[in-house]
Order: sequence, then C-alpha cells, then structure tokens
Amino acid sequence: MSASADFVVAGAGHNSLITAAYLARAGYEVVVLDARPIPGGGAASEEMLEPGYLIDSCSTGHTLIQTNPLLREDELGLRERYGLAYIEPDPFAHVAFPDGRQLTMWLDLERSCEELERFSRRDADAYRRLIADYDAVKHLFGASRFTPPGFGPSLERMLAEHPDGRRWERRRMMSAWDVVRTEFESPHVQAFMLWQAFQTLVPVDATGSGPLAYSIVFGRQRRGWTLPEGGSGRLTDALVRSIVDDGGSVLCDRTVSRLLLEGGRCVGVETEDGERFRAREGVVSTIHVKHLVEMAPAEAWGEDFLYGVRTYDLGLSGFAVYLATTSPPSFRTPDGARNAVSAGLAGWPQQMLDHGRRLRDGVYDPDPAWLLVATPTLADPSRAPAGHHTVKLLSGQAWRPPAGERGWDELKLRQADRQLERVRAVAEGLEDEAIVARLVKSPEDIERSNRHMIHGTFHGGHRGPGQIGGTRPVPGWGQHRMPIEGLYQTGGTTHPGGSITGAPGRNAAIVALADRNRHLEEVIASPSPTSMRT
Repeated sequence: MSASADFVVAGAGHNSLITAAYLARAGYEVVVLDARPIPGGGAASEEMLEPGYLIDSCSTGHTLIQTNPLLREDELGLRERYGLAYIEPDPFAHVAFPDGRQLTMWLDLERSCEELERFSRRDADAYRRLIADYDAVKHLFGASRFTPPGFGPSLERMLAEHPDGRRWERRRMMSAWDVVRTEFESPHVQAFMLWQAFQTLVPVDATGSGPLAYSIVFGRQRRGWTLPEGGSGRLTDALVRSIVDDGGSVLCDRTVSRLLLEGGRCVGVETEDGERFRAREGVVSTIHVKHLVEMAPAEAWGEDFLYGVRTYDLGLSGFAVYLATTSPPSFRTPDGARNAVSAGLAGWPQQMLDHGRRLRDGVYDPDPAWLLVATPTLADPSRAPAGHHTVKLLSGQAWRPPAGERGWDELKLRQADRQLERVRAVAEGLEDEAIVARLVKSPEDIERSNRHMIHGTFHGGHRGPGQIGGTRPVPGWGQHRMPIEGLYQTGGTTHPGGSITGAPGRNAAIVALADRNRHLEEVIASPSPTSMRT
C-alpha cells in the first residue's frame, strides 16, 4: 500500500498529535501513524486489568499542560468543542515519612502552611516565600517552555532583565537538593520537597534540577495534581477528534521502520509491513531520537549529530504496579484517616540522594526512597465500577535486575510485594482481599509496551544543562528541525522535555508553520477547514 499527505506524522503521542492538530487546522492534509493499537503514547487510558477499571498506563497528572496556550486559551477547542475537562483534587498531596509521621498538603496555601508549621514555623514561612518567588517569574519560565529555541528571547536574557534575575540564574544551575537544604531546616519538610521535586525522575542532586523544587511544587499548590476527567486518554481522544474533523487521519498498528529519502530530503516513511506514506510538505517524528537515527543512513545525519545522539542521556527507568481495588489506600494519622489522589512515601534527604545515585549507577534498589501512590478514582469515580478504585504505585528502578537474578519476571512480583507491604505499614485499604486484580511492569515491560520508553524511561531523557533548550536532543538541533531536510522532531526528546506539557508539540507546529511563512496565531484565528467546508 502507498498513500500520501501533506504531512506524515510518525508516532501518536500527545505531542505529535498536538503538532498534527495544529497543522490540520492550518489546512494541511495530515496522516498520523502509531505502532500501538491505540493512540496517545504516554497519554493513554486502558482497561489493563478488568473490564470497567480504566487505568492510565503512563501519565496521570496533567498539571504542567494547564499553562500551555493550547489549553489556557483553548486554541483548538479541546475544552469547548470536544469536552475535555479537568479536575483539581484537594488535598493535592499526602506523604508518609520513615518515622511514621505524615504530611497533608492542601490547595489553600495557609492550610498547607499550617501543616508545615507542625514541623517548623520557619519552614512554613520559607514555603510561602518559595511560592511567591516562583510566582514572580513563572511567566518567564512559561514563555521559555512554550517557545521554540531561537523564536524568542532566551530564558537567560529574560531573567537578566528581571529584578530577581540574578538569584534565578543561580537557582537554575543549582540542584533541587541545594535549593531545599538552603531554604528548609526540618528533615520532614526537606523530604517532602524532594519527594515533589523528584516527580519527573530527575535525580534531586543533578545540576540544573533546582527549578523543579519551585515549579512542580508551585503547580501543585495552585492546581493540585490536575486530572483529566475520564482518564489521561481523554486528552488523546480530543486531539484525535480535532485532527479527524479537520480532514486528517490517525492510523494505529503501523510501526514506522524507515525514513524515505530522495535527494537528501525526507519525503515519507515506510512501515514494518512495507506500507509507504509519502509526504508532500514534511515528516514529523516523535520516535525516540536513539531509534530515529537508525532509520536513515549514517551519512544523512552527520557525525556531530550522531555523536549527540550517542551521548544522549536516557534518564532514569521506572517501575509500576497497577491495582484494581474495592477500597482506596487510606493513611492512618493522629487526625484520622487521610488520602489523596497523589500520595506516597518519602525517605529522608540522604536516602533520596542515595536512591538517585543507585539508579544513576544502574544498581537495583529494593526499597526506593521515593514512591508515588496514585489513586485518581478518589476525585474521578468514573474510572472504576461504583465504589471501586484504581491505584498505581510508581517508583524509579534500575534498568537491569541485580546479579544472581534470572530476569525481571520473578523479581518484579517480589518487588511489588515489598512495595505493597511498605504502603500497608502506614495505610489501610490495600489488603489482599481488597485487590481485585494486579499488573506489575518492570522497566523491560515498560519498554515493551512503548518503544519510545527505552529502558523503561518515560520522560524522554534526562534534563541536565547538556539536554535542555537548544541542546535537546543535540546541540545545534533544538529547533525541531533535523539534519535531514523536511524532517521535524517533537516529543519528549525535544525542548522542554517529557511529562504532559504539550510544549514540544505546539513548538514543533510553530516551526513547521514558520518554514511555510505561516504563523500559528493566524491559523488559530482563521476558521477551521471543517467550518469552511460546511
């Protein structure tokens, strides 16, 4: 089979769907191909356990995308036209510490500070100051995140012109741990702040992770762990409908295996089944850059680009336990039972540092110092049968099992049991009789379920100074254009990185449109192709 379109999009993660949706709105014929049976990549909801239990197979929280103009201004009508709706759970976090004490954080800032005052009044004041400090510059970080490198002033330039810019120049290069130990004195509050900063699995002592100690906490304090009503896949559903309504198509079970080149230009793709999809205007890829370079001859990329890809840091691997239950995890506190959509276990600061170091060194960690216990059904009961719940235990883990183990198949079940026992020590509701079904995914399982998640990593790659902005994925190739003419790259391997932000997708659309003397703002303001046809 051979088909053609203006743009062929390889991969149907949320970022490439966003790029495709803007291009389709601009009037281009778009076809999106994905290897999986369903679109969405890391933004998918599936009945992985039992009928009626809708599980977010990867992402659950959509806090970061809320500031994207895509949703903030509803540029494609995903909210108004396609019914995408979000829930802001309260409380936004509950964390248990190794000594049995626990902390609950609420959307009301003063109520959160009252919780912090139980550990340190000074830290409560520091938390207020941290929120205010980031509030003063959040628009600069947002402008940087939602602008392709080179298409506007750099973050460095914007900070240089801000009254607080010099402090933020330092904070940008600090680690999250440097920020936390400078601002907070209580080991409990420090542990909580590090638990939040590690949400994207960037080691808390990594250079350049400092802003995560501000931005993630700020977002949660303002919007909670924002949930798409009906599951993470609702974002995907709205994007697919937008593409189709504007004349495009999304085809699944199509694994792209090769880029089609003519005269040094990318003119389409070929799938494993031999289907060819030719592109009149360009090809957009959300294939992991490590895999992408294998789809064309080495000379097409150039030595500098191949070196950049070879040295690209994949980031930390993940480990996941999915549960269908008859009750939610309910944490035992002196004030009675408490629970939160986003809860978990936080080790002491040194334990968090040691945990990150072990994972960076590829050393299996039987008792991770960071554990997320996600129960979205507390705020969105539509995801499970009446009175039942879905629970996800998420942690970082080494890619390979330790010496002496034959593989992950047996170890992952023992590891899941260990994590369950640790949660049961501080919470009720996850006893054996309450668990209807269970699925455990090792890093190898995560990679098998999605080829983009190499080694079980699901944030697109580490986000240190060598892999941010114009250096992501490769220095000199941060503007979503690839060395092969006609080929664009989006997704978690591009600026500003992984998580559900939609920023790489919107940014790639800006670049592809600019190359055709089009502006995204004009596209949004114009009638959609659908309305023009009707």
